[in-house]
Amino acid sequence: MKNNLLHRLQGSYLSALPLLFLLSATPAVSSSDWWQDTVFYQIYPRSFMDSDGDGVGDLRGITSRLQHLADAGIGATWMSPIFKSPMVDFGYDIEDYMAIQPEYGSMEDFDALMEEANRLGIRVVLDFVPNHSSDRCEWFRRSAAREPGYEDFYVWHDGKENPDGGQPLVPNNWQSVFYGSAWTFHPGRGQYYLHQFTKEQPDLNFRNPAVVERMKDVMRFWLGKGVAGFRVDAVNHLFEVEDFRDEPVIGTDPDPLSYGFTHHYYTKDLPEVYDMVYQWRSLLDAWTQDHGGPTRIMMTEAYANITFTMKYYRSEDGSRVGSHMPFNFLLITDLNQASTAQDFVFTINKWLTYMPRDQQANWVIGNHDQPRVGSRYGVDRIDAINTLLMTLPGIAVTYYGEEIGMVDYKNVSGVETAGSDVFIDFSRDPERTPFQWNDGKNAGFSSGESTWLPVNPNYVDLNLEKQKQAERSHYKTYQELVKLRKHETFRKGSIQMIPYNEQVVTFVRELPGHPTFVTVLNLGPREQQLDLSIFTRLSAELNVAVASSRSNFRAG
Repeated sequence: MKNNLLHRLQGSYLSALPLLFLLSATPAVSSSDWWQDTVFYQIYPRSFMDSDGDGVGDLRGITSRLQHLADAGIGATWMSPIFKSPMVDFGYDIEDYMAIQPEYGSMEDFDALMEEANRLGIRVVLDFVPNHSSDRCEWFRRSAAREPGYEDFYVWHDGKENPDGGQPLVPNNWQSVFYGSAWTFHPGRGQYYLHQFTKEQPDLNFRNPAVVERMKDVMRFWLGKGVAGFRVDAVNHLFEVEDFRDEPVIGTDPDPLSYGFTHHYYTKDLPEVYDMVYQWRSLLDAWTQDHGGPTRIMMTEAYANITFTMKYYRSEDGSRVGSHMPFNFLLITDLNQASTAQDFVFTINKWLTYMPRDQQANWVIGNHDQPRVGSRYGVDRIDAINTLLMTLPGIAVTYYGEEIGMVDYKNVSGVETAGSDVFIDFSRDPERTPFQWNDGKNAGFSSGESTWLPVNPNYVDLNLEKQKQAERSHYKTYQELVKLRKHETFRKGSIQMIPYNEQVVTFVRELPGHPTFVTVLNLGPREQQLDLSIFTRLSAELNVAVASSRSNFRAG
């Protein structure tokens, strides 16, 4: 019998060999919803493609490059915020939830993007930012002025009495994620307002039913424009305790203004958060039922422990469903370049162990807030990590540029870095540089004289056009992996993982009546000899299905 294997043997090179193990059973007819086994591709609009030469990516630019997603086999894209914003936090501070940021284009441009995406069979998911708005949002101005109906649209507090007289003291010891107090005094209203992020991002008050309904209206508006769903930003910050008690001090960080100074028991992961997610899921399901078409989905972003994260899937009694995809960040938060094969297997099994049996796994290896794969794991492991992503059970999420192996550009002098050698270690600019399309001016990203962030100078050698022309490349490996994961075994098969040794990860994907595949990832610097009889049902003859771009092996 023939078997198929995925493995990496030669030094830092990855070889993917699918082990074809045919059983006598008749293949079962199975069906799945569109989102359950697709590849989602995150687009950071400012950095994807600039159509008008101003150095900033835009909607027309995205539309002109959607064919790239189709060519790579991508089934859906989620775009970071495109709504009208002062851009203090690059779109995560929204001034108008139902308008397009002017430098990105117009609503007509968005409609054209949707039309092209539909033509190519690509679903579009939007970034939904419910926790906070911009301080320039009309709602905040009305709330600050105590206009009827808006008085409690945001979280306001009188503060503590100042024994020295004058302006009251901050209400408690809560800190902003971005450093400093989470409270800012508003002289016009004479109260403090809460902001868990920058002071220009006041927190909306989700204990106010009017706020809940207004945000549901936002969702309905964009659903009416044809989007396939939403990625919900910072969802675990939605609620705070009503008595505003101090957070307990951890004792390891001496700086009281640092986010690490306290535990965040009273400002994150409150039970009310899950109820709100379940409400949004009901809205999405009702929309799908009433309007037909594909299932409208929800992806949720919450950096939380595994037990909290699993609650986003559904309620404990199973009576209410929530997020289709509570983002799985374990490959980002729990693993790095020093991680062993045992670490990889333990981390992957951790998610699969805690996940409800009737739910779908997802795997996120990068985003706009985290260093790129090549910078986090090492450039020699780019194909290895993409192979892992594409051969695990469930949904794969790719950050733009990872398909060609883009890396962080830490010499960038952008908005967040501001030329500071210290701050650049904490900046997110290095992983947000423009996409490298070709070796032309500005890597083909823009015809302008400058770009909002400098292009990584390695674009001359590392770009999509060059990789498409090469016999083997990161892009071609990625493309083949996306094709391979459409196989029924990857869509529905079981997984058994074994750390072969400290440097080699092995796992088998099996489905009765279908070919069997084995993935082998060598994380180390040297060639290794393997005995795959550890998987007892494999035959001796193996065929290579996909090999990494620098492997000695070839497919076939």
